[in-house]
Amino acid sequence: MITISSRHNPFVQQCRDLARKRDARTGAVLLDGLHLLSDALASGVAVTAAAAPEAFWQSPVGAPLAGALASGGALLYAAGPAVLEAASPVKAPTGIVAIARWQPADVGAVLAAQPALIVCAVHVQDPGNTGAIIRAADAAGATGVIITAGSADPFGWKALRGSMGSVFRLPVAAGAQVDAVCRQARDRGVRVFSTSPCGGRPLHDVDLAGPALILVGGEGAGLPGHIQASADALITIPMRQPVESLNVAVAAGVLLYEAYRQRHAGARS
Repeated sequence: MITISSRHNPFVQQCRDLARKRDARTGAVLLDGLHLLSDALASGVAVTAAAAPEAFWQSPVGAPLAGALASGGALLYAAGPAVLEAASPVKAPTGIVAIARWQPADVGAVLAAQPALIVCAVHVQDPGNTGAIIRAADAAGATGVIITAGSADPFGWKALRGSMGSVFRLPVAAGAQVDAVCRQARDRGVRVFSTSPCGGRPLHDVDLAGPALILVGGEGAGLPGHIQASADALITIPMRQPVESLNVAVAAGVLLYEAYRQRHAGARS
């Protein structure tokens, strides 16, 4: 174990760099918090380095974790509060930070899972919402998630924390163009559903039991009109007035759980 006493240590600097932007070339991502690190390890993610107080590494929780990390080739650092505060991007540091290697899945691989239930986030710029969509997809039994170009990076630290480890359990693709995603989906026999605050078929009247790609729009503007018009079906979530729309992650969760209900109950509306 290596002791870090300086806030200018290269590990700390790398954490700060990754907090601003993940390294797409190497796949390096920043993990903040014990829960996220444990989920990453359980999912087979390659962790390259981790830092925590020395007392944590010697604790009943930390010692087994240290063993698992070391056996995977990770460098272990013992660091005090000041160093961890410098390395962590959160206002209230969790006391453990790590660097791992993880790359987005290919769009084709996401679409290949059967029976397909994929949520595609279009221009969702809030990383917290991006992470929450991935978490909802995992919970509702979706087969994958696609985050289009112009959306928040699903592998940035905020989105990773928002996904609570789900990003490591589901195939997640990033950076694709929505038109290309829709074409590939149709080529594979996957129906494309677009959401709209009004004008679509009520959610419970739509058959989501078959292969489905569900498009959800970004905060505020929602999905562009040409995307809605090109979808195989338009879905509207019924809601009581004067409420006109839902947070995009909440809407994704409602849609996915309706698909889950139909698939597991054998219902076809």
